Amino acid sequence: MVKGIFSALFLSLACSCATARARDLMVSSTPDSLRGDERGVYFNKKRYTPEPVPAYAANKERLPSPVLDGNPGWVKMYEKAWELAFSHIKVPAPGTPFVSNYYDEAFDHHLYQWDIIFMTIFGRYAHHVFPGIQSLDNFYCRQAASGAISRMINEKTGADYFPDENDPNFINPPLFSWAEVENFKMTGDKGRFAGVLPVLEKYYEFVCSKRHSADTPHKLYWSNGQSSGMDNTPRDKGRPRSHWSSDHQGWVDASAQMVIQCDNIAAICEALGDTKKATTYREKARVIADSINAWMWDEEDGIYYDVHVDGTRMKWRSIAAFWPMLAGITCPRQDSALIEHLKNPAEFWRDMVFPTLAANHDNYQTNGGYWLGAVWAPTNYAVIKGLERVGANAFAHEAAERYVEGLYQVYLQTGTLWENYAADKIDGKFKQGVNDRTPPADCRRDFVGWTGLGPISIFIENVLGFRVDGARRVLTYDLRRLDRHGIRNLRMADTTTSIITGDRSANPSTGRVTITTDKPYTLVILFNGKTRSYRVRPGNRTIVVR
Repeated sequence: MVKGIFSALFLSLACSCATARARDLMVSSTPDSLRGDERGVYFNKKRYTPEPVPAYAANKERLPSPVLDGNPGWVKMYEKAWELAFSHIKVPAPGTPFVSNYYDEAFDHHLYQWDIIFMTIFGRYAHHVFPGIQSLDNFYCRQAASGAISRMINEKTGADYFPDENDPNFINPPLFSWAEVENFKMTGDKGRFAGVLPVLEKYYEFVCSKRHSADTPHKLYWSNGQSSGMDNTPRDKGRPRSHWSSDHQGWVDASAQMVIQCDNIAAICEALGDTKKATTYREKARVIADSINAWMWDEEDGIYYDVHVDGTRMKWRSIAAFWPMLAGITCPRQDSALIEHLKNPAEFWRDMVFPTLAANHDNYQTNGGYWLGAVWAPTNYAVIKGLERVGANAFAHEAAERYVEGLYQVYLQTGTLWENYAADKIDGKFKQGVNDRTPPADCRRDFVGWTGLGPISIFIENVLGFRVDGARRVLTYDLRRLDRHGIRNLRMADTTTSIITGDRSANPSTGRVTITTDKPYTLVILFNGKTRSYRVRPGNRTIVVR
């Protein structure tokens, strides 16, 4: 186990241009009456039906329950994450146009698009208690006729934070379709797909119309700090316009996210039986992927770079370089090179993994500096799931344990979770710094928020090793821990299962796995370089794997 080597909490770096996330400093919300446009025309849910908000205490026993004898504190932090998440479930304010109860990022009085998208990713483990994916309904019902969906919506009025769809800060990473498909993999219920597909297709068209660098040789997708979610990233520097604008550069993350968007829209079309449309979106994804690899991949440096308008590469290394792994557009040679960067202590393998800016960059801040080197849950999740996608399961497991232990060391000091973390220790101690300031602050406490991805999703998926595909009724178990570990009450579609592996420290080449389930499914165990598949029937069963 990795113990006691992790970073202090983030200490804020003042940004002269704006505070993080452009909190109420740039423009004011504009009521719909001043806009004169229709909203939610592509979405089939038109009004709110009152529903009770579930309480954590009343539903704790219905949630998945991790077992981890070697790190019981991680289980306590997992429980704290759920307690905070349930405390952030909200009912739409009276008089607002929202249509569903929702997970709130608990940052301020706005709904933040990519925050809440990532909340649905860990929230899917409680889908049978609270269908967190419905949080996205409140963005879909505010979609403009143009297909536009603002990255920030006022919780009190339903108004867009940015009144102009052409504002370069208007959108966030286009990950709605990814969240929908990931939810489907957990629930096995494709009932939402027909209702959300028109929304997602129109949103895809809008992003293409506003972010496609069609007038450049690379024809990739551009972004900026605010729009990418990486607010004060130095990737915005040196551009011909202000920090909050951009010209038609190509950004690695924005372009890879468009591949992810197209592939997941294709998956939704396939689930609905529209293979022709699915093929169209797969081809769109392939074209973008080919351009990313042709223009952004640097063979000598073994990493992806953003590109200027003319296609020349901008050689700064940030966490954005690893989105192509999650997009599934890399080859084994590229994967190996990218992993070497992640393993390099001079770049991304810090006390807590992974900083959002390489540590050898001139702008790197040892205290985090928001997006100048802090560790953030959404980018860590993207990296670790990218490693998993390319088959680097051992390294994904190692990185996940290092990350979760880092979160835990801060949790021990403060009793809570935070919006972001420093990648490096400061004076050998964990410091709270200015994190507890009143707004506007540069780091929120009690932040679940996307930070729940670490102690919930990454903990379940890459520490304990369980990956759910409820749509196919398949549970994959990447068995790596030596201590007694497992999970109880894991809900997969309409199946509830528990899996516990006994302590195998005395005999690492063997695992004794006890399984309980109320419905049949297929269990795939990855162990010692081999893949074994078992048909699990209702009741109890013990399997010995070697």
